[in-house]
Amino acid sequence: MQTAFSFRQIAGKNSEFLPEQRFVFKGKTLELDQPRIMGILNLTPDSFYQNSRIQHFDHLMNQANQMLEEGAHCLDLGAVSTRPGSEFVSLDEEADRLLEPLELLRKNFPDAWLSVDTYRSQIAKQAIETGAHMINDISGGTFDENMLSLVAKNNIPYVLMHILGTPETMHKKMLEASNVITKVKAFFEIQVNKLLSLGASQIMLDPGFGFGKTLAANYKLFTGFETINPWDFPLLAGVSRKSMIRKVLDIEPENALNGTTILHTWALQQGATFLRVHDVKAAAECIRLWHYMLGVIQEEND
Repeated sequence: MQTAFSFRQIAGKNSEFLPEQRFVFKGKTLELDQPRIMGILNLTPDSFYQNSRIQHFDHLMNQANQMLEEGAHCLDLGAVSTRPGSEFVSLDEEADRLLEPLELLRKNFPDAWLSVDTYRSQIAKQAIETGAHMINDISGGTFDENMLSLVAKNNIPYVLMHILGTPETMHKKMLEASNVITKVKAFFEIQVNKLLSLGASQIMLDPGFGFGKTLAANYKLFTGFETINPWDFPLLAGVSRKSMIRKVLDIEPENALNGTTILHTWALQQGATFLRVHDVKAAAECIRLWHYMLGVIQEEND
Protein backbone atom coordinates (compact mmCIF):
# COMPACT_ATOMS: atom_id res chain seq x y z
CA MET A 1 0.00 0.00 0.00
CA GLN A 2 1.31 3.44 -0.91
CA THR A 3 2.26 5.57 2.06
CA ALA A 4 1.67 9.26 2.59
CA PHE A 5 4.25 11.72 1.40
CA SER A 6 4.62 15.47 0.93
CA PHE A 7 6.57 18.04 -1.03
CA ARG A 8 9.18 18.35 1.71
CA GLN A 9 9.85 14.62 1.63
CA ILE A 10 10.21 14.46 -2.15
CA ALA A 11 12.50 17.47 -1.98
CA GLY A 12 14.84 15.45 0.19
CA LYS A 13 14.29 17.22 3.51
CA ASN A 14 12.85 14.05 4.99
CA SER A 15 13.91 10.82 3.34
CA GLU A 16 11.69 8.55 5.41
CA PHE A 17 8.02 8.25 4.52
CA LEU A 18 5.42 8.19 7.23
CA PRO A 19 4.41 4.70 8.39
CA GLU A 20 1.14 3.22 7.22
CA GLN A 21 -1.63 4.51 9.48
CA ARG A 22 -5.32 3.84 9.96
CA PHE A 23 -8.06 4.29 12.53
CA VAL A 24 -10.29 1.34 13.42
CA PHE A 25 -13.49 1.52 15.47
CA LYS A 26 -16.75 -0.45 15.62
CA GLY A 27 -15.77 -2.61 12.69
CA LYS A 28 -14.99 0.36 10.45
CA THR A 29 -11.56 1.32 9.12
CA LEU A 30 -10.44 4.78 8.09
CA GLU A 31 -7.24 4.61 6.06
CA LEU A 32 -4.85 7.49 6.69
CA ASP A 33 -2.18 6.71 4.10
CA GLN A 34 -3.38 9.64 1.95
CA PRO A 35 -4.89 13.05 2.75
CA ARG A 36 -8.48 12.86 3.95
CA ILE A 37 -11.38 15.31 4.14
CA MET A 38 -13.57 15.98 7.18
CA GLY A 39 -16.84 17.70 6.26
CA ILE A 40 -18.20 20.13 8.86
CA LEU A 41 -21.85 19.79 9.90
CA ASN A 42 -22.77 22.60 12.29
CA LEU A 43 -25.81 21.85 14.44
CA THR A 44 -25.59 25.33 15.96
CA PRO A 45 -27.54 28.53 15.32
CA ASP A 46 -24.47 30.76 15.74
CA SER A 47 -21.57 29.26 13.77
CA PHE A 48 -19.34 32.00 12.33
CA TYR A 49 -20.10 30.83 8.76
CA GLN A 50 -23.85 31.23 8.31
CA ASN A 51 -24.10 28.99 5.25
CA SER A 52 -22.80 26.02 7.27
CA ARG A 53 -25.59 26.11 9.85
CA ILE A 54 -27.94 23.13 9.62
CA GLN A 55 -31.55 24.32 9.73
CA HIS A 56 -33.54 21.05 9.92
CA PHE A 57 -33.24 17.28 9.47
CA ASP A 58 -33.81 17.33 5.69
CA HIS A 59 -31.10 19.95 5.38
CA LEU A 60 -28.77 17.73 7.43
CA MET A 61 -29.43 14.69 5.26
CA ASN A 62 -28.98 16.64 2.03
CA GLN A 63 -25.78 18.29 3.25
CA ALA A 64 -24.31 15.00 4.47
CA ASN A 65 -25.19 13.23 1.23
CA GLN A 66 -23.65 16.01 -0.85
CA MET A 67 -20.43 15.99 1.20
CA LEU A 68 -20.05 12.23 0.91
CA GLU A 69 -20.72 12.29 -2.83
CA GLU A 70 -18.14 15.07 -3.27
CA GLY A 71 -15.46 13.07 -1.50
CA ALA A 72 -15.68 13.55 2.27
CA HIS A 73 -14.10 10.68 4.19
CA CYS A 74 -15.57 11.77 7.53
CA LEU A 75 -18.47 13.91 8.77
CA ASP A 76 -17.88 16.04 11.86
CA LEU A 77 -20.97 17.02 13.88
CA GLY A 78 -20.75 19.89 16.33
CA ALA A 79 -23.58 21.17 18.54
CA VAL A 80 -21.70 23.95 20.36
CA SER A 81 -20.20 26.94 18.59
CA THR A 82 -16.52 27.49 19.43
CA ARG A 83 -16.07 30.79 17.62
CA PRO A 84 -14.33 33.53 19.65
CA GLY A 85 -16.68 34.92 22.29
CA SER A 86 -19.31 32.22 21.78
CA GLU A 87 -21.87 31.70 24.53
CA PHE A 88 -22.11 28.79 26.95
CA VAL A 89 -24.42 25.92 25.98
CA SER A 90 -25.74 23.57 28.64
CA LEU A 91 -25.06 19.83 28.62
CA ASP A 92 -28.73 19.04 27.98
CA GLU A 93 -28.96 21.48 25.09
CA GLU A 94 -25.83 20.07 23.45
CA ALA A 95 -27.24 16.54 23.76
CA ASP A 96 -30.62 17.64 22.38
CA ARG A 97 -28.96 19.24 19.36
CA LEU A 98 -26.52 16.39 18.69
CA LEU A 99 -27.77 12.89 19.43
CA GLU A 100 -30.83 12.61 17.19
CA PRO A 101 -28.99 13.97 14.12
CA LEU A 102 -26.11 11.58 14.87
CA GLU A 103 -28.54 8.65 15.01
CA LEU A 104 -30.15 9.73 11.74
CA LEU A 105 -26.78 9.92 10.01
CA ARG A 106 -25.79 6.50 11.33
CA LYS A 107 -28.99 4.94 9.98
CA ASN A 108 -29.08 6.76 6.64
CA PHE A 109 -25.35 6.58 5.88
CA PRO A 110 -24.22 3.31 7.52
CA ASP A 111 -20.85 3.34 5.76
CA ALA A 112 -19.95 6.89 6.82
CA TRP A 113 -17.23 7.61 9.40
CA LEU A 114 -18.85 9.93 11.96
CA SER A 115 -16.94 12.32 14.21
CA VAL A 116 -18.44 14.30 17.09
CA ASP A 117 -17.03 17.69 18.00
CA THR A 118 -17.34 17.96 21.80
CA TYR A 119 -15.18 18.65 24.84
CA ARG A 120 -17.57 17.03 27.34
CA SER A 121 -17.04 13.42 28.35
CA GLN A 122 -20.75 12.90 29.06
CA ILE A 123 -21.62 13.94 25.51
CA ALA A 124 -18.74 11.89 24.10
CA LYS A 125 -19.98 8.81 25.97
CA GLN A 126 -23.52 9.23 24.62
CA ALA A 127 -22.14 9.87 21.14
CA ILE A 128 -20.11 6.66 21.24
CA GLU A 129 -23.20 4.73 22.31
CA THR A 130 -25.22 6.37 19.51
CA GLY A 131 -22.73 5.54 16.78
CA ALA A 132 -19.79 7.98 16.67
CA HIS A 133 -16.46 6.67 15.40
CA MET A 134 -14.27 9.56 16.54
CA ILE A 135 -14.23 12.33 19.15
CA ASN A 136 -12.96 15.76 18.10
CA ASP A 137 -12.07 17.73 21.26
CA ILE A 138 -11.09 21.40 20.89
CA SER A 139 -9.70 21.38 24.43
CA GLY A 140 -7.38 18.42 24.00
CA GLY A 141 -8.75 16.95 27.21
CA THR A 142 -8.29 20.07 29.35
CA PHE A 143 -11.92 21.17 29.79
CA ASP A 144 -13.16 17.86 31.19
CA GLU A 145 -10.90 15.75 33.41
CA ASN A 146 -12.76 12.57 32.45
CA MET A 147 -12.39 12.91 28.68
CA LEU A 148 -8.98 11.27 28.23
CA SER A 149 -9.87 8.26 30.37
CA LEU A 150 -13.12 7.81 28.41
CA VAL A 151 -11.19 7.94 25.14
CA ALA A 152 -8.64 5.42 26.39
CA LYS A 153 -11.27 3.08 27.83
CA ASN A 154 -13.03 2.88 24.48
CA ASN A 155 -9.85 3.29 22.39
CA ILE A 156 -11.87 5.53 20.13
CA PRO A 157 -9.96 7.68 17.61
CA TYR A 158 -9.44 11.08 19.18
CA VAL A 159 -8.57 14.49 17.76
CA LEU A 160 -6.46 16.30 20.34
CA MET A 161 -6.50 20.03 19.62
CA HIS A 162 -4.46 22.83 21.17
CA ILE A 163 -6.25 25.83 22.60
CA LEU A 164 -5.13 28.70 24.81
CA GLY A 165 -7.94 29.73 27.13
CA THR A 166 -11.56 28.94 26.28
CA PRO A 167 -13.85 30.02 23.43
CA GLU A 168 -15.04 32.81 25.74
CA THR A 169 -11.52 34.08 26.53
CA MET A 170 -9.13 32.91 23.79
CA HIS A 171 -9.30 36.22 21.92
CA LYS A 172 -8.10 38.14 25.00
CA LYS A 173 -4.74 36.40 25.55
CA MET A 174 -3.00 34.83 22.57
CA LEU A 175 0.23 33.09 21.68
CA GLU A 176 2.65 35.08 19.56
CA ALA A 177 4.49 33.86 16.47
CA SER A 178 7.73 33.82 18.44
CA ASN A 179 6.57 31.12 20.86
CA VAL A 180 3.59 29.40 19.27
CA ILE A 181 5.44 26.30 18.04
CA THR A 182 7.21 25.77 21.37
CA LYS A 183 4.00 26.19 23.35
CA VAL A 184 1.89 23.95 21.13
CA LYS A 185 4.55 21.24 21.19
CA ALA A 186 4.76 21.40 25.00
CA PHE A 187 0.97 21.12 25.26
CA PHE A 188 0.89 18.12 22.97
CA GLU A 189 3.69 16.39 24.88
CA ILE A 190 1.75 16.64 28.13
CA GLN A 191 -1.60 15.52 26.73
CA VAL A 192 -0.22 12.80 24.46
CA ASN A 193 1.75 11.29 27.35
CA LYS A 194 -1.43 11.22 29.42
CA LEU A 195 -3.30 9.43 26.64
CA LEU A 196 -0.52 6.93 26.03
CA SER A 197 -0.19 6.17 29.73
CA LEU A 198 -3.93 5.44 29.84
CA GLY A 199 -3.63 3.06 26.91
CA ALA A 200 -5.05 5.19 24.09
CA SER A 201 -3.43 4.55 20.74
CA GLN A 202 -5.57 6.22 18.06
CA ILE A 203 -4.61 9.89 18.21
CA MET A 204 -4.78 12.76 15.73
CA LEU A 205 -3.27 16.17 16.48
CA ASP A 206 -4.82 19.53 15.59
CA PRO A 207 -2.65 22.62 16.19
CA GLY A 208 -5.78 24.70 16.69
CA PHE A 209 -5.64 27.43 14.07
CA GLY A 210 -7.49 30.47 15.42
CA PHE A 211 -7.76 29.18 18.99
CA GLY A 212 -5.73 31.55 21.14
CA LYS A 213 -3.15 32.58 18.53
CA THR A 214 -2.35 35.93 16.97
CA LEU A 215 -2.76 36.30 13.23
CA ALA A 216 0.97 35.90 12.64
CA ALA A 217 1.13 32.92 15.02
CA ASN A 218 -1.51 31.09 12.99
CA TYR A 219 0.64 31.35 9.89
CA LYS A 220 3.81 30.51 11.80
CA LEU A 221 2.20 27.21 12.86
CA PHE A 222 2.41 25.92 9.28
CA THR A 223 6.18 25.87 9.55
CA GLY A 224 6.14 23.73 12.68
CA PHE A 225 4.11 20.65 11.77
CA GLU A 226 7.10 18.31 12.12
CA THR A 227 8.28 19.94 15.36
CA ILE A 228 4.93 19.74 17.16
CA ASN A 229 4.36 16.15 16.03
CA PRO A 230 7.46 14.03 16.76
CA TRP A 231 5.23 10.93 17.08
CA ASP A 232 4.15 11.12 13.41
CA PHE A 233 0.49 11.02 14.40
CA PRO A 234 -2.03 12.04 11.73
CA LEU A 235 -2.38 15.82 11.77
CA LEU A 236 -5.56 17.79 11.12
CA ALA A 237 -5.64 21.30 9.68
CA GLY A 238 -8.78 23.31 10.34
CA VAL A 239 -8.49 26.63 8.51
CA SER A 240 -11.69 26.65 6.46
CA ARG A 241 -12.98 30.23 5.97
CA LYS A 242 -11.45 31.30 9.30
CA SER A 243 -10.58 34.81 10.42
CA MET A 244 -6.88 34.17 9.73
CA ILE A 245 -7.87 34.34 6.06
CA ARG A 246 -10.50 37.05 6.33
CA LYS A 247 -8.32 39.46 8.29
CA VAL A 248 -5.52 39.34 5.74
CA LEU A 249 -7.85 39.69 2.75
CA ASP A 250 -10.44 41.95 4.46
CA ILE A 251 -13.38 39.77 3.43
CA GLU A 252 -16.38 37.99 4.93
CA PRO A 253 -16.61 34.20 5.44
CA GLU A 254 -18.75 33.85 2.31
CA ASN A 255 -15.82 35.09 0.19
CA ALA A 256 -13.04 33.10 1.88
CA LEU A 257 -13.04 29.91 -0.21
CA ASN A 258 -10.15 30.91 -2.45
CA GLY A 259 -7.97 31.78 0.55
CA THR A 260 -9.00 28.53 2.20
CA THR A 261 -7.86 26.49 -0.79
CA ILE A 262 -4.48 28.23 -0.81
CA LEU A 263 -3.94 27.39 2.87
CA HIS A 264 -5.13 23.82 2.30
CA THR A 265 -2.43 23.43 -0.33
CA TRP A 266 0.17 24.74 2.09
CA ALA A 267 -1.10 22.42 4.85
CA LEU A 268 -0.80 19.41 2.54
CA GLN A 269 2.69 20.49 1.56
CA GLN A 270 3.68 20.55 5.21
CA GLY A 271 2.31 17.07 5.88
CA ALA A 272 -1.32 17.47 7.03
CA THR A 273 -3.33 14.25 6.92
CA PHE A 274 -6.83 15.69 7.36
CA LEU A 275 -8.47 18.86 6.09
CA ARG A 276 -11.51 19.94 8.12
CA VAL A 277 -13.67 21.86 5.65
CA HIS A 278 -16.98 23.49 4.84
CA ASP A 279 -16.47 23.00 1.09
CA VAL A 280 -15.74 19.36 0.29
CA LYS A 281 -15.63 19.61 -3.49
CA ALA A 282 -13.03 22.36 -3.45
CA ALA A 283 -10.90 20.45 -0.94
CA ALA A 284 -11.12 17.26 -2.99
CA GLU A 285 -9.99 19.13 -6.11
CA CYS A 286 -7.14 20.67 -4.13
CA ILE A 287 -5.95 17.23 -3.00
CA ARG A 288 -6.32 15.80 -6.51
CA LEU A 289 -4.14 18.53 -8.02
CA TRP A 290 -1.64 18.19 -5.18
CA HIS A 291 -1.37 14.46 -5.80
CA TYR A 292 -0.85 15.04 -9.52
CA MET A 293 1.91 17.54 -8.84
CA LEU A 294 3.62 15.10 -6.48
CA GLY A 295 3.49 12.41 -9.14
CA VAL A 296 5.16 14.69 -11.67
CA ILE A 297 7.88 15.65 -9.18
CA GLN A 298 8.43 12.04 -8.19
CA GLU A 299 8.87 10.95 -11.81
CA GLU A 300 11.48 13.69 -12.31
CA ASN A 301 13.38 12.54 -9.23
CA ASP A 302 13.33 8.82 -10.12
